[in-house]
Amino acid sequence: MHLPTPAGYSSDDFKSGSKAALFGGTTTLIDFVTPQKGQTLIDALNQRKTETENSICDYSFHVSPVEWTNTTEQEIKECVKAGITSFKVYMAYKDSIGLNDDDIFKVMQVVGKAGGIVTLHCETGDKIDELRNELAGNGNLSPEFHPVSRPTHTESEAVKNAIEMAKKASCSIYIVHTSTGDSIKYIEEAQKAGQKVYSETCPQYLLLDDSKYTGEFEDTAPFVISPPLRKKEDQEVLWESIKKGVVKTVGTDHCPFTLEQKKTGITDFRKIPNGASGVEHRMILLYTYGVLQNRITLNQFIDITATNAAKIFGLYPQKGEIAIGSDADLVIWNPEKENTISVENHHQNCDLEIYEGIKTKGTTEFVILNGEIVVENGELVLENKGRFLERSVYN
Repeated sequence: MHLPTPAGYSSDDFKSGSKAALFGGTTTLIDFVTPQKGQTLIDALNQRKTETENSICDYSFHVSPVEWTNTTEQEIKECVKAGITSFKVYMAYKDSIGLNDDDIFKVMQVVGKAGGIVTLHCETGDKIDELRNELAGNGNLSPEFHPVSRPTHTESEAVKNAIEMAKKASCSIYIVHTSTGDSIKYIEEAQKAGQKVYSETCPQYLLLDDSKYTGEFEDTAPFVISPPLRKKEDQEVLWESIKKGVVKTVGTDHCPFTLEQKKTGITDFRKIPNGASGVEHRMILLYTYGVLQNRITLNQFIDITATNAAKIFGLYPQKGEIAIGSDADLVIWNPEKENTISVENHHQNCDLEIYEGIKTKGTTEFVILNGEIVVENGELVLENKGRFLERSVYN
């Protein structure tokens, strides 16, 4: 939410984004803190907290070291004391927020020793930059070349490398937005060997494929996300991996941009802001195309949307559990209600919708946050101030 880019802030701020989340049955967001170069992690965290003051659901953060300095180790420790136990690093985007392998390893060593977890955007940044520039040099600048510039091996090789570094550093890791079957092979091998490696995927990688990049700019630019949409074969591997418990969570990587913002890259796909919305549709899509198509059980649906994330990121049993002493975050689900996803009826602040026209069955009838009804029969009935959640170190 409210991510600064050369094309302007992403179109959802914390007010509109948290509203959309609640309508979709999500009561807690974990967003990101991305410092400027030269800014301390704790200063960036405090700044980000001011940007979440209008959130109407609960929230926490992954903090991203974007450089390694002689104070980074101490800054990570300060974040842990402040209730932040997960740290996001980028293996791509080397010219801005990405880190080289040596610095990623240092982050892993410090976070691992502190009992936290490192989440990773796994793409081989140098290789991708080389491919992007090669395509541009040949005049291949339309959105259809976005997936060409980020082939599956750029993800899977980075995943393999991340797992190897984490093993040496004795650090738990979480691979965000896993999109390809090749990555799953390395993740599953590591899990079987007893390594603490967790995998997340997103609905777009389960339901959409790279055929979306064929067509006019207005039709293809909305799907420019990283990693890009993959092949149908990758979708099947991901579904099977959820069923087997290899993929533990399904997030959204929600980061929407308007068509006007996407047009920043109308003559060069490299300038298109990467991202799409989805926080509102996560649960209805997984229920419709997962549970109702017998790809996952109802219990697995609960695990991948709530319980597992709460456990992995130190929010359990405050969240992700129905018990005395836990927050009363509850969704009352109507399994029969049918809908068609559209820009016309979504609550996300964006004129683009990557799931436009997709039919769903099942929806949130009531959403209860901290014991109070906030959504009732398709209406937002209460707007309380969301809370920043301090988290315990990962066990």
